[in-house]
This record gives sequence, structure tokens and C-alpha cells, in this order.
Amino acid sequence: MQASHFFSFKLVTSLLLSFYLSANSFAENISVVISTSKGDITAELYPDKAPITVANFIEYANAGFYEGTIFHRVIKRFMIQGGGMLKDFTEKPTRDVIQNESKNGLHNDRWTLAMARTDDPNSAAAQFYINTKNNASLDPQGGKLGYTVFGKVLEGQYVVQAIEKTATHNANGFEDVPIDPITITAVTIKQ
Repeated sequence: MQASHFFSFKLVTSLLLSFYLSANSFAENISVVISTSKGDITAELYPDKAPITVANFIEYANAGFYEGTIFHRVIKRFMIQGGGMLKDFTEKPTRDVIQNESKNGLHNDRWTLAMARTDDPNSAAAQFYINTKNNASLDPQGGKLGYTVFGKVLEGQYVVQAIEKTATHNANGFEDVPIDPITITAVTIKQ
């Protein structure tokens, strides 16, 4: 992405978040419910620590993007990842990638939400994961960027654990895929 486009996207997302926060009178963190075929997960998002990431997640949630996506990568004692693929393993088209905000002081501790990405630190788009153990290796280290944490599960840890414990296999060229698909039915930003 060209620097001018990246700066424009950063400015737009910051303005969107500012408008969203002022319009909804949020003084602190933002509450979100991730409804799944296994139950609901309630989390709080941290706009003060990861403004670009939170604005990006809210925009996808409000657009209904996550509805019908699956948790396509589930690794016991590590994390559960979803928010980008449909049951047939079609990857949903996303908006432009966002800037990495992993140096925000938040850590990939158990129950935190973070953005999935490729080896390119600035490649996160829509997919996210929930840490099921403390994963310090995913934090920034040695001058290198890590994976951006932007929230934490407050309720529904048993749902995360149920997803984590599901049986997996290799399918459609992917590893660690739940044998029985686990669907995200909605992501709702609470007022």
C-alpha cells in the first residue's frame, strides 16, 4: 500500500472511531458480543490502546461482515482464529489492511483478542483470534512488531474453551480445522 493511501486510511479510521465514540458517549472501553454456534462471548475493546484496530473491527462488525464466518483454525493450548472464511473455505473479500499497533502495551495473554496476520506485520484485515493461554511469543520482541491485542474476553470463557476443545483435522489445504464447523452468527457492538 502506498504511504499516502495508508495515511489516508489511518486518518479516516481515527475519525470514524472518534465519531463513533462521541456519538455513543463511550468514556471507556467498548463492549462487544461475538455470537457463535457454541454460545456468546462478551469482550471489551480498548480504543485508547488500539484505535485503528478497534475502529476497523467495529466497522466490520457493524457491516455484518462476520456473520456466517467460521472459526477455521483451532489449536489447543494456543488460540482460536476466525472471522474471515465461510464454511466452504471461501475467504471473504476485505478492505485494505491496517497498521500494526502491537507496541501498545497490551500482551497476548489468555483471553485477549488480537488481529491475525501473515508474516507481514502490517497485513491484518478482518480475521482475529482469541488467546487460550499466555502467548508472549506473539508480542513485539527484539525490535520486531508482534500481533496487535485490542480486547479481552469478559464473559463466555467456557464458550472459548468449548471451541478450543473441538476435534480438528486437515481440510481444504488448511490444518487445525474443526471437524464440525463453528460459525460466528453475529458480532454486536453494545451501546
